[in-house]
Amino acid sequence: MGITVLYVGGCTRSGSTLIDRMLGQLPGIVSTGEFGLITTHCLTVNRLCGCGKPFHDCEFWGEVGRRAYGGWDTDEARELIALHPKVTRQRHIPFILLSFATIRFRRYLERYRELLAPLYRALAEVGRAEIIVDSTKAPAYAFVLRGVRGIELRTLHLVRDSRGTAFSSRKVQVMKDSVEAVIYKDRYPPAVITVRWMLYHLLFDLLSVVDRKTIDFRYEDVVRDPRAFMRKVLAWLGVDATDADLGFVGPRSVELGVNHTIAGSDMRLDNGRLAIREDDQWRTALDPASRRLVTFMSWPFLKRWRYT
Repeated sequence: MGITVLYVGGCTRSGSTLIDRMLGQLPGIVSTGEFGLITTHCLTVNRLCGCGKPFHDCEFWGEVGRRAYGGWDTDEARELIALHPKVTRQRHIPFILLSFATIRFRRYLERYRELLAPLYRALAEVGRAEIIVDSTKAPAYAFVLRGVRGIELRTLHLVRDSRGTAFSSRKVQVMKDSVEAVIYKDRYPPAVITVRWMLYHLLFDLLSVVDRKTIDFRYEDVVRDPRAFMRKVLAWLGVDATDADLGFVGPRSVELGVNHTIAGSDMRLDNGRLAIREDDQWRTALDPASRRLVTFMSWPFLKRWRYT
């Protein structure tokens, strides 16, 4: 029986970490954060796991590495690190989908998928899970996962107002999960992030046409009624959840235990009762020129997603 991977896809600063962690509170579901970044954020940089320990000191991930490759210091693990940038860039998507890729690229892709299969299998075993939530968001990694043996890919296409995304993407933020160096969260000018926002959502539209295993949610609707969101997505996944199962989700807050997430927003390091509210600071704080630019560039998408 295959492993279901629920891939949260979309653009940056969209609330995906919250969704990932809420789903990971349920038995049979493991929350991983942006799992596609394991090679760059953990195996090479050793940033903090969601449990608060550096990745290489976390017993959970140590066991995953042992079951997948015999440890994180093996040739297979090093090969995974080397192959990741060769096949997961967004510009690689046409080569992933179509047959005109070079023989070398096809060989890289096939091997990378071969190495991912035992990794996801080990994660499901250690996490005692039938569903793995992966909130990497990037389209290319989702297209890669489609071809991994033993995985049934489901995609949760998450959308946030482009103007909110643009505003959040300009904030200066030092990442709390970096213990060996000061690392700032990536920042983008309004025009750049808006182009990325449009492109990523178009690519997930393409994925939904190819696979027809996609469900769409707006970030704003999730935070306004988190329990309704949970019921809908769990029903779509075929997971029976009682009122008691969802007792940790309140109308304006959620009770979160520890998740072994490896990348994502800083809230993945926070546990206990956390308030849920829409981050709509952009409505008053986004400068008028940027707001007009982002609105103009993304107008058809804003209309489609009922933001106008």
